[in-house]
Amino acid sequence: MSGRRLIVGAGALGALLAAQWRAAGVPAVLIARGAALEVIRARGVTVRRPHGDETVPVDVVGAIDETEPAVGDSVVLAVKAQDAEQALAAIAWRPLAGGGAVADLPVVTLQNGLSAEAVATRRSAAVVGVSVGIAASHLRPGEVVSPSWPTIGVARVGAATVAGAPFVEAVREDLARAGFAASAVDDIAATKRRKLLGNLRNVVEVFDVEAPERDAATDALRREAEALFARLALPVAPAEQGFLPVEDVPGHVPGRLSTWQSLERGTSVESDYLVGDLVLLARQAGAAAPLAEAIQRALGLLAARGGRPGSVPLPAEIIHAVRAGAAS
Repeated sequence: MSGRRLIVGAGALGALLAAQWRAAGVPAVLIARGAALEVIRARGVTVRRPHGDETVPVDVVGAIDETEPAVGDSVVLAVKAQDAEQALAAIAWRPLAGGGAVADLPVVTLQNGLSAEAVATRRSAAVVGVSVGIAASHLRPGEVVSPSWPTIGVARVGAATVAGAPFVEAVREDLARAGFAASAVDDIAATKRRKLLGNLRNVVEVFDVEAPERDAATDALRREAEALFARLALPVAPAEQGFLPVEDVPGHVPGRLSTWQSLERGTSVESDYLVGDLVLLARQAGAAAPLAEAIQRALGLLAARGGRPGSVPLPAEIIHAVRAGAAS
């Protein structure tokens, strides 16, 4: 990939990547909208780190046409999983300078869940999936809290399509230059299934629940997911040892995980593409995932009425499973 990285989405990951690549000399353009576009265009991306704040000027535009995309560029999809289809539909058939369409460019998918690669492959042949572990948070436009330094996150990179395979090493190198502990994997789908198991706490912590019950509920949900993967003969990558170091950021009170952040901002939540991916797999196979279904439904209803995180109890199905597990 000799050209620019066209980053679609200016949330925590997209804005941080734009800032990191600017510092590393990797050519990149951030595609933002709304308040994020206004703030970043006016003063750059502010990254709050353990050693202090940095404001990094980045190239930012409001639409992909403004970048004049060309052969050699790549699309880095940094929106949340629930926004991937809309984001790709909006850009895929925009023209390239010299002929062709954006769909002809390699697409790098950074989403949680199991669906983004299929969404990208619907229009693009060369798709590279990335499983990202990062402690960054984003509650204000143009500002990212990144409490890990100098390694800012972990990235596992793999080809989601045959045509994506030649680009895996270039993507890995890009992410390493951005400060990630980045490595290539043979089966990105298995790696993303492992990541999904770790993401299940995201959808449990948004309920009104104490830590012991939260952990027990997460374990019950994880066991259900593991049983589903086993029934469908879907491989899961081994759990990795070690954790990403996280330090205090001056003036910042450590917050919650991404689903909590989305509800706090009043934006859409990715539960349909976390537990919802489990529900989809189960229904397609004639199996059952009642705990995932209960969480998905409760979170969907909460988000639809503009509810706040921590305002409703765990679904009864989850509480029953937790109590049954404690009694066994």
